[in-house]
Amino acid sequence: MSTYRDVAHRGSARATVLRTVGTRERRSHLSAPRVPTVGIDIGGTKVMAGVVDADGQILERIKTETPDKSKSAKVVEDTITELVLDLSDRHDVHAVGIGAAGWVDADRSRVLFAPHLAWRNEPLRDALEARLAVPVMVDNDANTAAWAEWRFGAGRGEDHLVMITLGTGIGGAILEDGQVKRGKYGVAGEFGHMQVVPGGHRCPCGNRGCWEQYSSGNALVREARELAAADSPVAYSIIERVKGSVPDITGPLITELAREGDAMCVELLQDIGQWLGVGIANLAAALDPSCFVIGGGVSAADDLLISPARDAFKRHLTGRGYRPEARIAKAQLGPEAGMVGAADLARLVARRFRRANRRRVERHERYERYAQAIRTGTLPFSGAAADGTETEPTPREP
Repeated sequence: MSTYRDVAHRGSARATVLRTVGTRERRSHLSAPRVPTVGIDIGGTKVMAGVVDADGQILERIKTETPDKSKSAKVVEDTITELVLDLSDRHDVHAVGIGAAGWVDADRSRVLFAPHLAWRNEPLRDALEARLAVPVMVDNDANTAAWAEWRFGAGRGEDHLVMITLGTGIGGAILEDGQVKRGKYGVAGEFGHMQVVPGGHRCPCGNRGCWEQYSSGNALVREARELAAADSPVAYSIIERVKGSVPDITGPLITELAREGDAMCVELLQDIGQWLGVGIANLAAALDPSCFVIGGGVSAADDLLISPARDAFKRHLTGRGYRPEARIAKAQLGPEAGMVGAADLARLVARRFRRANRRRVERHERYERYAQAIRTGTLPFSGAAADGTETEPTPREP
């Protein structure tokens, strides 16, 4: 891996002071430069980084564990920097997109709050731009995943799409007419923290009864561990699989046993799916999208989860039988969706940076032509050249 100084020197010509990405994403992504960008997906347990081309293809991917949340925010920043510098040794990186598991402000510069990380009003974009010397875009990880599914996956062709990501918690995103709806303060789509059971399970966000406490990876594992810890007869298969070590029970293990026909694991996924369907029905009443895309690690259970969700959705949908029903589809891009979407959104920043850079170069070239004309005495005082063509006006300082 090259040193930071080496990479900073290579990338200094691409340094930028851009602070926002324009809102007309639907058109601008079509004219964005077809250059490789890096996408970073930061979750509660892992950090994944990859170089992605303009067609959404991953050229290289690396990942590491998320630093412990009790450590300082700078530890996570250091991890991101090392991953990007590692990739930049082998790829010409033009911009970096961050999909963060937290609430990002409307300017997409600060992570306001991250339930599973030690970020509180963290100026992540500016800190990383200063270290990486390339443009950086920061957004919520569910927003980046939804963007990827709309561009390259299950949401292609949809004008009104809602993304639900089931992982450690529940994330969400809204796309209308090809634009991510972030809300006035940037925190729209936090569906996982809708209260569905007053006084229910405590959530890391500080409230009780949040939706993600009943339909997420954490909820799935919690229920299985409680049954195993109580030495329930229905949990004997999973207890045997982990050799009595209850902390070794994980979501992927539950899904694996459910596929093998274990009755308890099948039932747990059905419970999670039914809660998922109830929440989707509530979102349909509020947002009326044409499609719900279900992603995140828990969605790997496929129909063991999606089928109960569809059934519960039909039972709880307001006006059922008298209104069109939204399509519920499993995400196609898998765990890489957030990374791919972050990289693709970062390409919009690269486009604006390249345009600004081009204008600076053009101003410099005009200045050089003007200076050359003065040195050679070919700049007429009348403002017109000998052949009748207009001369260029005195350029401003670049």
